[in-house]
Order: sequence, then C-alpha cells, then structure tokens
Amino acid sequence: MILVVATRNPGKLAELRALLAAPGLELRSADAFPDIPDVVEDGATFRENAAKKARAFARGTGHWALADDSGLEVDALGGAPGVWSARYAGEPSDPAANNRKLLAALAGRTDRAARFRCVIALADPGGGVRTVEGCCEGRIAEAPAGRGGFGYDPLFIPAGHALTFAQMPPEQKHAISHRGRALVAARQAWASLLAR
Repeated sequence: MILVVATRNPGKLAELRALLAAPGLELRSADAFPDIPDVVEDGATFRENAAKKARAFARGTGHWALADDSGLEVDALGGAPGVWSARYAGEPSDPAANNRKLLAALAGRTDRAARFRCVIALADPGGGVRTVEGCCEGRIAEAPAGRGGFGYDPLFIPAGHALTFAQMPPEQKHAISHRGRALVAARQAWASLLAR
C-alpha cells in the first residue's frame, strides 16, 4: 500500500518513517508530488489542520494520505504557541527564533509546565478522515540543551526525565514522544487499513 505522508519537514518525515514502518507499506513524502501545493494550516485546532492536509493529499494523489499537526502548549502562556508553534516567531518558520521567543516569554516564570500534542489524520482518496491523538507532558528548560531532534526539542524536558528531547537518542524520544504515542494509537486503530 502506498501511503503519502503529507509533510516536507525532513525531521518529522524521518520520525514518521521510523515509527510507522510496516511490511508492504510504502511511504512517500509530499516531495514526491510537487504538483500538489502546500496546504495552508489555518485551522483553529491541531485536528482541523491535520485533517485538512491529509484530505488534500489523498484527493490530489489518489492514494491514502497521512498528515499530522503538532505543537507545544505552555500552561503559563495560556496554551501558546499551540497551532502557531512552527510560526511562533513569524514567517518564515525559524526554530531558533521560536525557541528564543519562548524563553523570553517565560523569563522569570516558575510555572514551566508544557506538553507536546500531536493529532494524526488518515484520509482516503474519497475524502473520508479518521484521527488519533498523542500527548507528552513535561516542562520547558531554562536554556536549550542537546543537538538532536528539531523544533522545540532542545527546550522540552518530558515528565519523569532529566534530559531534553534533543539530548535523547532517537529511539528513547520516539518511545515517549507525542508523535510516537499518536502513531501507536494510529497503528492500533488503523492496523487493518494500513496492512492492505
């Protein structure tokens, strides 16, 4: 089965490939379909954005498509950056600038509770969509640490751990991450569909 992964983000694509690998499942990235324009993520929720992207790629390619939308929610900031996580510091997306803005917004605050949330949508070529969600609770570090991962990984310390996501080996991060948990839910919910 061909499954189009509706992302051009190489870090996210690598994580999805590692976590979703299955016999007979051929993953193709959005880069394999250059005629399909980028989908504007203008939804108010991660679920809306994931469903919109999956539906657009499924209809545009004629294959099943998987898309996710994920981001960081910080309690002290009322859930921000939320759906704006990738563009928190403005356009174009700049992870280093996003991290600097987040640290500045939390300067002097002791409540650094946060979570990564991920919604994965699976769409069929007819436009039907199913979704699952994964969440990883944690806190924001005082300063960036680590060179792995991407995005806010150098600032996010998952609950029960002392290292940021960026300091963890990929397999350790995948086992506890929001995307890893969402993909476990996806495999459980959609096993029969993905095995076709």
